[in-house]
Amino acid sequence: MSAAGAPAAEGGGPASGPMRPGGLLDVLRVASVVLDANGRIVLWSPQAEELFGYTAQEALGQYAARLMVHERHLELVGKLFADVMRTGQSWAGGFPIRHKDGSTRVVEFRNMRLLDDRGDVYALGLAADQSTVRRLEQDVALSERMVKQSPIGLAVLDTRLRFVSVNPALEKINGLPAVEHVGRRLREVVPRLDADALEAAARRVLETGVPLIDDPLIGRTPADPDEDHVWSLSLYRLDDAMNNVLGVAVSVVDITEQHRASVEAETARRRLAVIADASARIGTTLELERTARELAEVAVPELADVAAVDLLDAVVEGRRTRLGPSESAVIRALAVRADDGTDAVRATDPPGQIARYGPDRLVTECVRTGESVLVPRVKDEDLPRIASSAEGAVLLGRAGLHSYVAVPLIARGEVLGALDLKRTRNPAPFDEDDVLLARELAARAAVQIDNARWYQNARNTALTLQRSLLPSHPPVTTGLEVASRYQPAGATTEVGGDWFDVIPLEGGKTALVVGDVMGSGISAAATMGRLRTATTTLAALGLDPARLLEHLDKTTSALDHSIATCVYAVHDPHLRQCRIANAGHLPPARVRPGRPPELLDLPTGVPLGVGGVEFSTITVDFEPGDELVFYTDGLVETRRHSLDERLDFMLSLLDDPARPLEESCDLLLRTLHHPDNHDDVALLIARAQELP
Repeated sequence: MSAAGAPAAEGGGPASGPMRPGGLLDVLRVASVVLDANGRIVLWSPQAEELFGYTAQEALGQYAARLMVHERHLELVGKLFADVMRTGQSWAGGFPIRHKDGSTRVVEFRNMRLLDDRGDVYALGLAADQSTVRRLEQDVALSERMVKQSPIGLAVLDTRLRFVSVNPALEKINGLPAVEHVGRRLREVVPRLDADALEAAARRVLETGVPLIDDPLIGRTPADPDEDHVWSLSLYRLDDAMNNVLGVAVSVVDITEQHRASVEAETARRRLAVIADASARIGTTLELERTARELAEVAVPELADVAAVDLLDAVVEGRRTRLGPSESAVIRALAVRADDGTDAVRATDPPGQIARYGPDRLVTECVRTGESVLVPRVKDEDLPRIASSAEGAVLLGRAGLHSYVAVPLIARGEVLGALDLKRTRNPAPFDEDDVLLARELAARAAVQIDNARWYQNARNTALTLQRSLLPSHPPVTTGLEVASRYQPAGATTEVGGDWFDVIPLEGGKTALVVGDVMGSGISAAATMGRLRTATTTLAALGLDPARLLEHLDKTTSALDHSIATCVYAVHDPHLRQCRIANAGHLPPARVRPGRPPELLDLPTGVPLGVGGVEFSTITVDFEPGDELVFYTDGLVETRRHSLDERLDFMLSLLDDPARPLEESCDLLLRTLHHPDNHDDVALLIARAQELP
């Protein structure tokens, strides 16, 4: 429908029936004045009243020249009037007119001769204030010049959303001349844009008058059919002075470069955020598998839908390796992270599994060359080179794998393995920027992974050494039942120097020892081994416990300033006693039937290796059924509780003297020693028995 409500003619022709008036004449306020052949006013419009100040009653019948013209211009006006009446030639121009209030105004005139049906001659004058006319002329000229020269694409659509006019900038944007726009709809001019959405937006603007400002529009036009562009689109409703809706004004600004710059800036910001996240999250511990998981968790979903961290098996075992061109890669999966369905996960080697990748596999190529492998758009023939098996290739195809990257994990010049990245749900293919980000993550993580694997190898060596130095099973001794445990510290901490020993002596006696070398690692384990050997040798001499600790103190002082704590006790089943000396160690607990558990009140003594302080021996009763519980500080110490609280808690667990010793060991370790505790534990429980 047209603005007046009547049907509009097809093809943009004139509408049938009456139209609402336009507003331009009302803006100009054009006055109409008719003079007879003698120059008397015979017709006077309301606009003339407004322009000249005289009412119709005051003007009609008056000589126009005398009423409105200054005396100095009368002769000129008379001549112009005579020329119009005699020749019939129209005259146009500006002329100073005297207003009723005495002021002078320049009025723009259009004068012409009129004839009535009797042949009488009249003069018609159309007049408007010259300043108003000049202002409108300037506005029109300015608008026309701006529209033609503006770098912004501009167009006007009528109320049926057909093009009425376009400027040269929009011709260039759309790749069509103006004549091919006029009379056509949006979908006919730019078919590769979302015309339905555009027309719906234009209709809303027509109906509501609310403009659409800077709405992003992405697509292609005939001007550049092979490349997406981004435009900023604005729509405004056009109304005239009478509030008639004329159509919609369209402005289009190509912001492709700004959009790309914004995307690049956002991508750079995202990369920095991912790298910062990686710096904070990767390498929080020296646990190899956990470090690998942290890398995978950073990569998903920011960079990939599926991430796997794989190491060469030889690297995990601490051996250096270099693959030849025809060699397969034996790879151990350390971590998998997926933001996708089960098919993608099932196609990936589970953590801990060892798989052999043939020389044609892309991950093999990655670890062999130390270079990244990028497959931006995965085809069916690529799947067998990505998956570890034919079944895995089928699963990856089913999961919708469409883009793949593998980047090497390189630390200190050695290729450790690869970070394997896949996209299944993220529609964007991997590009070179993604590869750079993946390499940055891999480089940061590889150092942490390398530290973790060397630490783990060193820890395993120390643990093996320490376990080899401890008794595998306490020996059977006269009058004693014995149970023991050695528990390494949490996986993120080095092996310590805790030890225990049960040493049979002459006369049916038994020496019970628990000690703790300060420090950790292979050095602490080696020191522990030397002290254990020295203790066994000195115990065979039958020395008093205090004298034995004095000799151990001298031995410890000679071991590169090592320091250790130790409790040494000798059980005599015949006397039903234990003689005990302490060198800076926590006191043993004694459990007796019918009595509450207690900590033995021993002289604390100083640690071994300090020197210059004598040790004391005390004697305690140790009847059949009684228990002595020896332990190192890793069992009871925590950062959140006081030592007294923890010792009281330990005593509360020793509430059943009849409980089997093995169960007591398990209960104490399970309840008191947290896996994340940064210290290892040695535990020894001895129960006195009746002699046969």
